[in-house]
Amino acid sequence: MLNFLDAYHSLPFAELEVGKHLYWEIGNLKIHGQVMITSWFVIGLLVIASIAATRNVQRVPSGMQNFMEYALEFIRDLAKNAMGEKEYRPWVPFVGTLFLFIFVSNWSGALVPWKIIHLPEGELAAPTSDINTTVALALLTSLAYFYAGLKKLGLGYFAHYVEPVPFMLPFKVIEDFTKPLSLSFRLFGNILADELVVGVLVLLVPLFIPLPVMALGIFLSAIQALIFATLAATYIGEALEDPHHGEEEHS
Repeated sequence: MLNFLDAYHSLPFAELEVGKHLYWEIGNLKIHGQVMITSWFVIGLLVIASIAATRNVQRVPSGMQNFMEYALEFIRDLAKNAMGEKEYRPWVPFVGTLFLFIFVSNWSGALVPWKIIHLPEGELAAPTSDINTTVALALLTSLAYFYAGLKKLGLGYFAHYVEPVPFMLPFKVIEDFTKPLSLSFRLFGNILADELVVGVLVLLVPLFIPLPVMALGIFLSAIQALIFATLAATYIGEALEDPHHGEEEHS
């Protein structure tokens, strides 16, 4: 039995290490280097695009200004549909930041040749292909809709946990836990799966077969950003609803 185990551990596949990452250590703090590099790359692209769009604002927009105004109008409509005419304006920057960051992050994984940059450990990829990023975005969304509800309704926000009947309390609490879980794992799973599929196809059939899959991945990456932002806006809109508003109108 010992000889069998020794032989097993001597096989090449037994020496593979999965999930190696580049970490930066600052004192007792450990920072995920790969995610920091790619995240700040995405943030830099967004900052440059914003400066280019607003540096010389024209009455008749063109070029980058036209594109950014279209993106702003799209995000404004998304927030308005989810939150209503009276409530959406303060939340446009938050929802817009989520959408643009996820959108550019997803596309960076498909369009930027990260593989040519070699690191001491691990490799670069889209920030949203790392669970740490998607969980952070999902937790920010949870904090946002709790803040929205408490700011508008005060402690009365928690009344919806026992409506329409008190035994709904545990189910409403579980729902608050499942929202960030579903947000984070949906985004993480889809982006990681797309990168893995493209990587395997490029390895096996390196010429033309991966191209349709890459095009499909780019399209699905945009859809994932839209889904995340829409759900975030919907959750905030639900938190802003006054549970007694409908009863007052009915009476």
